[in-house]
Amino acid sequence: MHIDRSLDLSGLNCPLPILRAKKALADMQSGTVLEVIATDPGAPADFAAFCRQTGNALLESAATEDGKFKLVLQRK
Repeated sequence: MHIDRSLDLSGLNCPLPILRAKKALADMQSGTVLEVIATDPGAPADFAAFCRQTGNALLESAATEDGKFKLVLQRK
């Protein structure tokens, strides 16, 4: 999978990861892919809800070995 842009939002708590991702997606073309790294334990559920509400696709949501979360979104 080709990642067009990556954001490391480690250390930020809700709602900041969603707000930063939303801003990044607004600057991206339709179909492009954004990778987000987050440490907020609510991030997987927050990003799933965000994608359902906005029509963007959540391609991947996984915990990494270092306790972070990797979320991959595709802009609608």
